[in-house]
Parts: sequence; structure tokens; C-alpha cells
Amino acid sequence: MDHLILKVTSKLLFAPIILYALYVQFHGDYGPGGGFQAGVIFAVAFILHAFCFGLDETKKALPQKALTVAMVIGFLLYSGTGLVTMLLGANLLSYDALVPNSTHHAGQHYGILVVELGVGVAVASTMLTIFYHFTGREPDIDQEDW
Repeated sequence: MDHLILKVTSKLLFAPIILYALYVQFHGDYGPGGGFQAGVIFAVAFILHAFCFGLDETKKALPQKALTVAMVIGFLLYSGTGLVTMLLGANLLSYDALVPNSTHHAGQHYGILVVELGVGVAVASTMLTIFYHFTGREPDIDQEDW
């Protein structure tokens, strides 16, 4: 794409979009938002980058192999938190077992943060993987046939 204004604008918006995704991620337990919303917002920053600079440039910045690793890490954070609570003798995802002597339920806060982080990482990497696969495929028909 040769539109200078769009390229400059997307460069200016990239960091604030990532920052907003982090805000939604880490304040999701206090208000609207959380891992799923933050993951989608994070993925949108890279989708905007791909629209303005091309899919190949975006894949250089965030390769598919890194996304695959991120999907696994996100899943392990979520499921690992549940497994840890079970190993501590509590029910699955009963976060109070993480900090048993806390009088203000600190385990709930830590558990939700870790689980939401896992969801955010998994959703962002999955959304980008879907985007990479859809935009990187060859069209079934030629443009002239439309």
C-alpha cells in the first residue's frame, strides 16, 4: 500500500492499541473486559499493521511459530492454574487455595489474573493465526472472474 497517511496513522495507533489491550487485560477483574476482549484488541493492532504494511511484514514482526507457542502457553496458564488448585487439595479453579492464609481472598485475585492472562494470550494468538491463514491463502478464482 502506498498511502503515506494510512501508514503513519497506523504506526501512531499501534502502541496505544497495545496499551489499551493491556489495560483491558489487567483491569478486567475490576470492570468490563478481561482476557478475551484484551486478546482480540491485541490481535487488532497486528491486523491493522498487516492491512497497512502487508502480511509478510507482519509475519516478520510476529511469526506463526511464535503464535503457536503463545497458544500453548495461554492454554497452559489457564489449565495449569486449575491443576495447581487441585494439587493443593481444592476444587478446580478454586483460587483461595493459592493463598490459603489470606484474610482478603488474595488467591482469588491472583488466580483470576493468571487465568485471564492465559485466556488473553490464547485468544490473541488464535485470532492472529486465523487471520494469517485466511489472508495468506490463494484465491479460488481469478480477480477477472469476479
